[in-house]
Amino acid sequence: MPQFDFANVFWPQLIWLSLVFAVLFFGVVLPTLPKIARVVDARESKVAGDLNVAENAKASADAMAVDYASGIADAQNAARSALSDAKAKAHKSAESTLLAANAAVEKKLEAAEVALSVAKTNALAEIEAIAADASSDIVEKLTGVRPAARTVTAAVRSALAQG
Repeated sequence: MPQFDFANVFWPQLIWLSLVFAVLFFGVVLPTLPKIARVVDARESKVAGDLNVAENAKASADAMAVDYASGIADAQNAARSALSDAKAKAHKSAESTLLAANAAVEKKLEAAEVALSVAKTNALAEIEAIAADASSDIVEKLTGVRPAARTVTAAVRSALAQG
């Protein structure tokens, strides 16, 4: 076997190794290295471009989120303002209705007080007449003489005023 013949094999193997290496290096590696470099550069620029696009998209999304949040805050403030305006209008309406109702109640109260005063005056007059008549009857039964109506009426009025 020639592989085990170390005296003659070393130099020809070394020459064939150099020749195959040179052919492979200059025939395969050198022509493909620029292509590989172009692919690596293209890939690197594509990744860098994609990163720039992603950063721009993130900045745009952040700006949109800030705009959205401010829009939400503005809408909430507008809703709060509308709600407070509606509450104020409802309060004013209820207050005016309450004032109108109070005025109506006051009128009814005044009318009732007038009616009560008239009824009280009438009742007192009737009580006075009944008391005068009853006291005249009592005095007539006790003494046999009917007293004058003016005297009895004055006595009944002073008794009612005191008691």
